[in-house]
Amino acid sequence: MRRRAFLAACAAAGVGGCLGDGTESEGGPGAATTAGPTDAPDRSTATATETSTESPAPTPTPSPTATPEPTPSTPTGTPLFPGYETTEVRVTTPEGEQLGSVSAAIADTGDLRYTGLSDTESLPEDRGMLFVYDEVGDHTYVMREMDFGLDIVYADDEGEITRIHHAPAPGPDEDGGDQTYPGRGQYVLEVNEGWTTERDVAEGDVLEFEL
Repeated sequence: MRRRAFLAACAAAGVGGCLGDGTESEGGPGAATTAGPTDAPDRSTATATETSTESPAPTPTPSPTATPEPTPSTPTGTPLFPGYETTEVRVTTPEGEQLGSVSAAIADTGDLRYTGLSDTESLPEDRGMLFVYDEVGDHTYVMREMDFGLDIVYADDEGEITRIHHAPAPGPDEDGGDQTYPGRGQYVLEVNEGWTTERDVAEGDVLEFEL
């Protein structure tokens, strides 16, 4: 089923950040701990050839050998984290003009949302994490233990963006737990800080993806 969703980057509280339903806060490392939810839990060898001083033996006819194919580079759609499925998230204007896209790891259970982007040192420009809830609700993400800044994008059940936060990485002597980013939606998309600004993404634009 095709659904629209949003991207938010989080690495401190629960999901790569902590995700929250507005009532409880999760406390795991976040990929902001990815700014995470506050919900409780529901990532040619060469063969040497010898030489001899004795008369060489007849050289046997070599049997055919297969030439190994070069290892392909990892495709963009490969999951960023083991254990997470991925989906392509496209951000468009209400008129359908595409503004950008990322391959996002799907955090759709309490445990996956709680873990989020924690333990992640950096995020490629074309990657992100999509937090998925069963229904629209109030959530709060934090930057607990995040190593990099995030854009945290809330979207409703139709994928329409309702709020965008620009969350910087915590300072040298901070854990990011006091950096809170509330919003309302069914989906939260986390991407690198500045990603939405560079692409002119704003509230009212739409997240499109399939789950």
